[in-house]
Amino acid sequence: MNRRQFIGTGAALSATSLFSPRSLFAESAIRANQDRFPKRLEPTSTLGGVKEFHIWIDIIQHEIVPGVTVHMLAFNDQVPGPEIRVTEGDQVRVVFENRTQLNHTIHWHGLHVPWRHDGVPFVTQLPTMPNMEFVYEFEAKPYGTHIYHCHWGTLLHMQVGMYGSIIIEAKGEDPIHKQFPYDREYTLIYSSHDTNWIRREMNHMLERMKERTYLMQSGRFERERFGVFADVEDFTRAVEQGYIPPYVTNVRSSAELPHPNFFTVNGKSYPMTPRLYIREGENIRVRLINAGGDAHSLHLHGYDFWLVADDGIPLAAPYQMNTLLLAPGKTHDIIIEGKNRGIWTFHDHDTRRVTNNGIYPGGTLTALVYEDLPEEERLLDSPLSGLRMHMDNMEGMEGMDDMEGMEHAAMDHEGMDHEGMDQKPEGQMDKGGMKMRMDLDGLTKLPFISLDQ
Repeated sequence: MNRRQFIGTGAALSATSLFSPRSLFAESAIRANQDRFPKRLEPTSTLGGVKEFHIWIDIIQHEIVPGVTVHMLAFNDQVPGPEIRVTEGDQVRVVFENRTQLNHTIHWHGLHVPWRHDGVPFVTQLPTMPNMEFVYEFEAKPYGTHIYHCHWGTLLHMQVGMYGSIIIEAKGEDPIHKQFPYDREYTLIYSSHDTNWIRREMNHMLERMKERTYLMQSGRFERERFGVFADVEDFTRAVEQGYIPPYVTNVRSSAELPHPNFFTVNGKSYPMTPRLYIREGENIRVRLINAGGDAHSLHLHGYDFWLVADDGIPLAAPYQMNTLLLAPGKTHDIIIEGKNRGIWTFHDHDTRRVTNNGIYPGGTLTALVYEDLPEEERLLDSPLSGLRMHMDNMEGMEGMDDMEGMEHAAMDHEGMDHEGMDQKPEGQMDKGGMKMRMDLDGLTKLPFISLDQ
């Protein structure tokens, strides 16, 4: 998709009722917003005290934002994958089924699992090949916010959706809830995507895997052809004997690394990103996860939030900030207190990550929304607004050219009567005693959806 096509798509969408700000505070909108967070995966069995989960991987068409759909590798047909929630000390079994024509594994990022279940191909296991299963078994530990993701072809596979959240809940009283009692919690998973690179690389990798699968089924597995060696000495010996490593011949579709043009929260770019709803006097817990390859400098307007956990580990002394660096592979938990009513932007302060295909605003932009915000505060001509007109009377503007050459220093400022020159409220001005209001095509209440700034 080129820039012109994207602008055209955005212009068409901006006229639809999908982005109507009037729906932001509707009960139906608040309920629908819940679908923008990872769906919880329920165990298929608890026999013998073991919580068993079924996860599969398949290729789907995923819409990042209206008008932009790409093929992705999705756990249980959703991006991000479903959220697994277990209690500290639970015995867990995950049956992983590969429904694609590519190799995969699952790595349990941040969990203390037996090493043969860590999900690293050719280190802890053979890759899970097409139409095969792998069973992961471990005890749920440690407590906190963690990630699971594919560890095969990670540069591509994580960029195309193979990631999800795994939450280990406290066996007794939650230490964070004890200090900051909260009613609701949200999971936000950040990622970045080069949609053009994804299309090329996915097609190329599928072609390569067809060849590899055929060779393996024909009993023609060759270590050098597959780039697999017993150890460093085995590898260097092969090079000395004429083997050319893949990083020299470049077996990928292109030697160029991805340059993301879309940045997502829970698989979606603005304006489809999930919102954080809160009420006055309420605390909310937000679990922040970076499953992508770019760091995000997350800033919340109007607030200092509490950082309460780092990589799932509760902080002995939580502290406040308004901007948090979320590096690749990191998780942070924050508490937001409902102490400053309004609609507050929550975004990446590296504004390259707040674009859709190079157009601002987009990407990871979202908001903290007080669902009990009084309607009158959202009116454009609300007394709370600070916007003022510079001139009371616009008549005679056509004669401004006659002022050319007029020296500012020659004007008698001291003799001017400044009384009565108070500026008028936003969108209004007096013109012969008549009140005028700015016309924004029927839009009267904040916030609006803006697609091109």
